[in-house]
Amino acid sequence: MVEAGQAGVRMGWEWMASVVVFAIAMSATPGPNNTMLTASGANWGFLRSLPHMAGISLGVTVILAAVGAFGSPLVAAPGVHDVLKWAGICYLLWLAWKIATARPAPEGTPAGSGGRSRPLNSLEAAAFQLVNPKFWVIAASAMVTYVGEGEGAGGTLLPAITLALVFGIVTFPCSVLWTLVGVGAGRLLRTAGALRTFNIVMAALLVASLIPIVLD
Repeated sequence: MVEAGQAGVRMGWEWMASVVVFAIAMSATPGPNNTMLTASGANWGFLRSLPHMAGISLGVTVILAAVGAFGSPLVAAPGVHDVLKWAGICYLLWLAWKIATARPAPEGTPAGSGGRSRPLNSLEAAAFQLVNPKFWVIAASAMVTYVGEGEGAGGTLLPAITLALVFGIVTFPCSVLWTLVGVGAGRLLRTAGALRTFNIVMAALLVASLIPIVLD
């Protein structure tokens, strides 16, 4: 058993198992990242979506570690949380519009090859986590539950980094699964019209994923 700070958490196998289960539940369920990955898999295929998947894991890991080690009380503050949440919601509404209006590949081009647009690269996908409202809801909950309030950065550093690494590792296979769902859908979408309809549905699901966050 490892103790993390006087007012922090006590890390052990039970703590680790709880973090893993929490990470799977948060990473595998529908949300902005997974909806975007499904659309990416359908429009551009698996290989071209790999940087997007890697960027999500990288962004989640780096931001969670930084927030947990140095800014967990700040993220948990209601005012800061609300600003991050609404900024992310506005950005995602714009992103949903971009997905819905994306120009499909020309007729006769196999689905999965994409049109004139392109998938997110690793840096863009990592930076997206800064405005992903679901991620900040998860981060705030995780900091309070699994990191606690150690004495200064040192008291929270070990649990924060461990939490971040677990999330980063768990997020990648979950991202792969959602991208493969999109790839499978893309193989069924053999016309530009079908792909356009799929993009509109994905945009609608992206907006729908924001409803629990708005009501939170």
